[in-house]
Amino acid sequence: MAYEPLSTDTRRYEHLSRIRLEDPDAVARAAASRRRHPGLVYGRQNFVIAADHPARGSLGVGNEPHAMADRLDLLDRLQIALADPRVDGVLGSPDILDDLLLLGALEGKLVFGSMNRAGLPGLVNEIDDRFTGHTAAALDALGADGGKMLTRICFGDPHTTSVLESTAQAIDDLHAHGLIAMVEPFISEVHANDRGSRVVNDLSADAVIRSVAIAQGLGASSARTWMKLPVVEDMERVMASTTLPTVLLGGDPSGDPDEVFSTWQAALALPGVQGLTVGRTLLYPPDNDVAAAVSSAASLLNGREPADDVAVNAATGTATDGSEINR
Repeated sequence: MAYEPLSTDTRRYEHLSRIRLEDPDAVARAAASRRRHPGLVYGRQNFVIAADHPARGSLGVGNEPHAMADRLDLLDRLQIALADPRVDGVLGSPDILDDLLLLGALEGKLVFGSMNRAGLPGLVNEIDDRFTGHTAAALDALGADGGKMLTRICFGDPHTTSVLESTAQAIDDLHAHGLIAMVEPFISEVHANDRGSRVVNDLSADAVIRSVAIAQGLGASSARTWMKLPVVEDMERVMASTTLPTVLLGGDPSGDPDEVFSTWQAALALPGVQGLTVGRTLLYPPDNDVAAAVSSAASLLNGREPADDVAVNAATGTATDGSEINR
């Protein structure tokens, strides 16, 4: 399906280009003055919107290969999602986070930066996923809460050794700055095809458990390490493999949304699951109603205060009870 842009005004973010040209230090000032998230509490699950896919050249959503290529539309969708008070924050690459800071969209939000983006889909050495995004020092200066790294473990590719070493170093660097290391591990294989090759992640419970066992042992300390894991069959066994706080990822949307939400709901009920970190599934829903998709996902979270359950109508700036939302 083709995703229609939410707006046809091509000049709506022109001011961002002007600021970046004339006053690039505005990003740092916006970060320094930003109100931080009130803090993490066990039992109160968090909801983070992921938007780091374009930095890896992954622009597709479902059957639409260029859905995320329109940066203006992506910013529209992110602002709609972040306007819901039940959304705790965002995971993004430096360019995305800088735009959102300049837009004032990260007030009171959790901020996670995306650290390794070099494992481009289809690249001849895709497994060699080097750290080309945020550094721990940059995230600390930005006032972020942590950094995320994709850690694909491919036993048939010699680059896996350096991937594990780089991941361990990043975890140590984040720990030294007092930041969360969000590690997204997979057991992966490289499959050849007519156009070269592609990396395929093994989503069996046994493979996910093995990836967790390897990933949670990386770095000199696991004190600030989180897992970011797919929802697979037998999640009870998966969650029994770790004591680390774990957030669930959404992946590329496919299948019936109600079925996807049902699997999330079941996994969110398990001990140790701290929330959702989901992007394309909610930013590009089949009916193009971002606010409704985000609201549906937010309703699955546990430990929220009643006031958190006020759903936002991002188009009108009102809540479902009719009260105005400060935007």
